[in-house]
Amino acid sequence: MRDPYQVLGVPKTASEGEIKSAFRKLAKKYHPDQNKDNSAAKAKFGEVSSAYEIVGDKKKRAQFDAGEIDAEGKERFQGFGGMGGGPGGMAGNPFGGMSGAEDIINQMFGGMANRRGMGGGPQQRGPQSAPPKGEDRKINLTVHLKDIAAGKAPVRLDKDRTVNVTIPPEASDGQIVRIKGQGTEGPAGRGDVLITLSISDHPEFRREGNNLRAHVPVDLQTAVLGGKIRVPTLTGAVALTIPKWSSSGAVFRVRGKGLPAKDGGHGDILAILSVQLPEEPDERLIELMKTQLKASA
Repeated sequence: MRDPYQVLGVPKTASEGEIKSAFRKLAKKYHPDQNKDNSAAKAKFGEVSSAYEIVGDKKKRAQFDAGEIDAEGKERFQGFGGMGGGPGGMAGNPFGGMSGAEDIINQMFGGMANRRGMGGGPQQRGPQSAPPKGEDRKINLTVHLKDIAAGKAPVRLDKDRTVNVTIPPEASDGQIVRIKGQGTEGPAGRGDVLITLSISDHPEFRREGNNLRAHVPVDLQTAVLGGKIRVPTLTGAVALTIPKWSSSGAVFRVRGKGLPAKDGGHGDILAILSVQLPEEPDERLIELMKTQLKASA
């Protein structure tokens, strides 16, 4: 194989970050998934991956720069002092005490080396030896009904980085949302972030699918004579007209003020009336009730 620095197109003074960046660009360019039926690209991908195995590893890079190993990661022979028949010499092992060419290749390429040609000639790395992406990160996120209504929620990825994650319509407890490319850094790019949703309770609403059920207080006068009442929603209160003689427990629907649905619409608010007496006793009301009680006796 050619000089790994030349293969990656970086100088020998390149930093670890510059080497990693160069490798990622080339790996993406020549990856077999992007170059199907292109044998030249596959070969180039194998060469780039092999080069990164050398200069992308601190120890191997130092050994290569010192001339201790070649561009394929094989040890260079240092003199002939070990020509005797001992186990550390060439007569005992032609690879200077290493366990053999196949073991060296497996060590370099993680057991993914193409073993064709092990009897001689340079070893070629197959396309299945693509370096891995970084690991996925897992985060638990508490989501409020307002977040579901807005379709997004903030999530803190690290100390200095917060992003908005898309909350799907009809989100549920335990549902996993993926943010691509925001996980741990790896040779072939970042992994993903897997966010497990936990839907929190709301002090005013009970969720029923896309609908929200809420108990709404109404004074006795409005319940008897009819009128407007205040109904809460996730985006502010709205006025609802109720007919006269409305009883406690009656349900009125405020359309389109619920949670988003998969079809693009919204659920409703189901307002349940709760008739309440005045805070202070009303003598006129008391006398009226007494009069009605006498009349019905």
